[in-house]
Formats: sequence, structure tokens, C-alpha cells
Amino acid sequence: MISLHRDAMTGKGNNLDTSDLWRWFFGLLLSVGLTSCSTVGFYSQALRGQTEILSKARPVAEVLADPTSKPLLKEKLTTVAKIRQYAQEDLGLPAEGQYDRYTNLGRRYVVWVIFATPEFSVEAKRWWYPLVGSVKYRGFFQEAKAEKEAEKLRAQGLDVYLGGVEAYSTLGYLRDPLLNTFLGRDDASLAELIFHELTHQRVYLAGDTDFNEALATAVGREGTRRWLRSQGRWKDLAQYEKEMRVEKEFIREVLQTRTEVAALYARKDLDEKAMREGKQAAFARMKLRLEAMNRRQGGSLKLDRWFQKPMNNARLNTLATYYDLVPAFEARLRAHGGDIEAFLKEMEGLKPLAPMERRAKIQPSPAR
Repeated sequence: MISLHRDAMTGKGNNLDTSDLWRWFFGLLLSVGLTSCSTVGFYSQALRGQTEILSKARPVAEVLADPTSKPLLKEKLTTVAKIRQYAQEDLGLPAEGQYDRYTNLGRRYVVWVIFATPEFSVEAKRWWYPLVGSVKYRGFFQEAKAEKEAEKLRAQGLDVYLGGVEAYSTLGYLRDPLLNTFLGRDDASLAELIFHELTHQRVYLAGDTDFNEALATAVGREGTRRWLRSQGRWKDLAQYEKEMRVEKEFIREVLQTRTEVAALYARKDLDEKAMREGKQAAFARMKLRLEAMNRRQGGSLKLDRWFQKPMNNARLNTLATYYDLVPAFEARLRAHGGDIEAFLKEMEGLKPLAPMERRAKIQPSPAR
């Protein structure tokens, strides 16, 4: 999705001077030759969506002083202040000016994101955006527009996954406010999300979605552990670690299926009918494994809800994008003795490399 170039907040109450945004927006379209109706339409909705977020933003201090603000909201805003301070002072993340305002969008999700792949491949479709390069997803601020785009992709024979997203980062081009869409999380999950998004602002390598998301996930997790320890919240830390163990096992089962179908698609001796049957069989095996896991966890995984949406290659990729490289990043952090600043500087130093060269740096082949 588009990341706007600059923050046009005037600083006067809740008003937003959008003239600079519009000038930049149309100048950007002209400069990169984006002149088709569909392209202009996509960026127009992105600009309107971002403008809504900024125009509704209120300073956190104002919300805290408002007697009509709910106590739980005030509690969450106070907690975020502690998280931001820890991010800035202890994790070296650029929290200054970020998340110091609050926007209530009056809806559950801020954007709806589309992932797409061919029917017999796990290679994701990519979209190109100014400033951020090639990305494995496309985002819309209105669910109906996202669904319309998803239908077009399905008509092309692609596997498509459409899901709501609670938060995203503008990579420091704008001052991101807190959103009602994610403030309802528990404190550990909220800390992980903020550390994740701030990591994007510190390290973002254009055109490498898997690297960016997995790095932010790894930093978000480690930062959350450290923040909970710094607060002496040992019971919350134990609960968070338990949830991470369950999540890792769940992801491992799903990514195993991605490996299985990738091997299936590489075969040359199967026709399309046999390929489809093998694909569905792999998904069925995954469901059985996850159901067994759910029984071991006392039925706490809410699998019925998870399986309400159809399983396909695109949905497998949503997890691969965020988690496939996380173990490698965690290993690199350990190699730095847990020094997160040294680790982040190493990651920043990989920017000149091509994606596959970065993989080789963070996932070196085992010695023979």
C-alpha cells in the first residue's frame, strides 16, 4: 500500500491541511507515469484513507484530559507511553513523534489486504509502489473495494486471500497515530505490535517483504520480552512465552504444508486434476495435524473460526511472509550476544545486497 511522503499536519487542533498531500500525490503519479484509471483510483483511495486517519487524530494528552474518554482507553494510552519510551531508550527504535496521537476510525480494521498466488505455485504476486518498491500484498481502506479487487484476481485463476489488518506503518513518512483498531489488545500484544511497526521505521529494505516483516516480528517479540521484564510483569511474561510456543508450533504445521505443496507443484508427472487433488490432500493433512494440536492445547486455538476462510496458496504465504525468516533473525541476535543495537546495525548494513544475498548472510549454509 502507498506510504505518503510527508506529514501535512498543521498542528492546529484536529484540522488537516491536505493541499501538500494532494500536490505530492499528483506529482508522484506524473513523475512515475501512473496514468491508468485503475492506478489513479487505487492511489486516490489510499490518499483518502490516510487523510481520514490524520484528520481524526487527537493528541494523546487531550484524550487523557477529556472527561468523556473511557477509563480503559486512558489506561491503554498510558501504557503506550511507557512502551514508546522503552522503544526509544532501550531498543533504539524511532519512537519520537510516533503514536502520540489517537484516532478512532469507528471500524474494526484500518485496511483490508490482498495476497495472491498462481493456483500451482507458492510464489506470491507482487505489486510495485513508490518509495517502498515491490511488495507481496495490496491494501485498501474500504472492504468493498478490496473484495472487488480480489474478485478480479480470482477471475484470473489466482489463489486469493483477503483479510483485515489492525495496524500498519507509514515507515516514518508520516507521524502514525494510535488507532482504535489495535488498542484493545492486551499489553504484551500491544507492545509487540508497536515494536514491530517502529522496526519498519528503523530498517526497511525496499522490495523485500519477507525480510522486513520477519525482522519486525523478531524484534517485536524480543522487545516485548524485555519490556515485560523491565516492568517486573513476570506472570504476563510467562503467559506471553506460552502463547509464543503455541504460535510457533501452529506456524510450523502450516509452513510444513507450504513446503509439501511446493514440492507437489514442482513435479512434472502430474496433470492439473492430480495436482488439485494433491493440493487438497495436503490441506486435509494440515487440518488433521492442527486439530490434534488443538486437542493437546485443550481446545483453545479456535480452529473453527480459522478454518471459516478457505485454505489456499495465498493464505499459506501470509504466514510465510511474517514468520519464515524469524528463526534466522533470532539466531543473528543471539550471535550478537543479545545486543539489539549491533543486530539492527548489521541488518541496516544489508541494504545494498539483493534479497537472495541477504538470505545467505542471515541463513548461512551449514558447514560440511
